[in-house]
Amino acid sequence: MQEPTAAERTVARRAAESRATVPSIELAVDVEMAPCLDLRERHTGSITALLVRACAVALRDHPRANGCYRDGHFELYCRINVGIVVAVEGVYAIPTVFDADQKPVDALAEEIEELVAGTRAGRLASPAFSGATFTLWNAGALGVDQASIPVVPSQSAALAAGTIRETLLLGEGELIASRPMTVTLSCDHRILYGAQAAGFLEAVKSRLEHGER
Repeated sequence: MQEPTAAERTVARRAAESRATVPSIELAVDVEMAPCLDLRERHTGSITALLVRACAVALRDHPRANGCYRDGHFELYCRINVGIVVAVEGVYAIPTVFDADQKPVDALAEEIEELVAGTRAGRLASPAFSGATFTLWNAGALGVDQASIPVVPSQSAALAAGTIRETLLLGEGELIASRPMTVTLSCDHRILYGAQAAGFLEAVKSRLEHGER
């Protein structure tokens, strides 16, 4: 028998709380990431920063995705704060990018890099891990093709992104190179219904496929 660490106990408690209290559904879609890869080559930035930016902008237009169901009411948040899942010490931590919708990709990339380094070095204070209104996990950084993540009870949705794959598609009688990535949205079905969740996913997909900063 092995005793879990304090961090592992926290993960276990939060995961159990999410599964027990949040009636969630999951929706997945493939995103063509070639424009984002081209954008990353021409400018500073990262795939995680582009994902944060795409989600943050989409959250502005889909306010129920930036809220929660609490005590029989819809609570919609006025700030868009994106929590980033960071693997650390065999578990994970979720530092927060505050007001993510108000920051350009370059600034997001720099901030995310600092948050990841600070989290893994144990330099961040507890406020850095609070206040998130939405959660993002770039599981592709771990080589995972497709993933999902539980919804935090104080939030209505969370998005997980897989690896960017290399495939060939048949289009107009010829093979076309494609770089798809699967993104999966987990959402609290008490506040974010199927059509609304699909609309949010489409907004994220559109921004990424147009390589928008």
